[in-house]
Amino acid sequence: MAINTESRIIDTFNDMLERMPFDKITVTALIKECQISRNTFYYHYKDIYEVLDESLSIWLKVRIESTSAQSWQDVAKAILYSCLEHKNRIYNVYNSLSRDQICFYVFERIASTVSMYMEEYVRLAGGSIYRAQLASEMITYTLGGFFMKFMWNDMQDDIEEEVDKLGVIFDEMIANFCGVFSTVR
Repeated sequence: MAINTESRIIDTFNDMLERMPFDKITVTALIKECQISRNTFYYHYKDIYEVLDESLSIWLKVRIESTSAQSWQDVAKAILYSCLEHKNRIYNVYNSLSRDQICFYVFERIASTVSMYMEEYVRLAGGSIYRAQLASEMITYTLGGFFMKFMWNDMQDDIEEEVDKLGVIFDEMIANFCGVFSTVR
């Protein structure tokens, strides 16, 4: 029952987010539309921000798992195309939160994903965790900046071309780091 209730809350929240800015969605409006009690809502979530976080986490997880990704570029493209598909929802969040909140969330999500990728890369290729962390930070800031630019440009950038350009740079950087992993730190 709990999973069904949580799914209903998330689905209703996403439907509302398609129609209205995040800052206009209240717990009262959500529970009314979802047809649940206030106690039921607070049993599952502490506030509307936790619902947003859960919604975005599920959305990202589904995008990552649903792509037959052969590379990080495939995952990035799938996420960006999904942003286009759900443009209203994305901008209803983007325009409702402060830029600090948006940047923090974007960079936090990218950092955890990139870090996991680089740790796996170092595990398989051998080398320095320290250098992998440096590469992770550089890649995180670049991808975060790329995503913010994508949003500022109203999602009009050529996803294929832009991600492929980043891919060339990142692949060269990672290969260079790999060549010197074992000699530094």
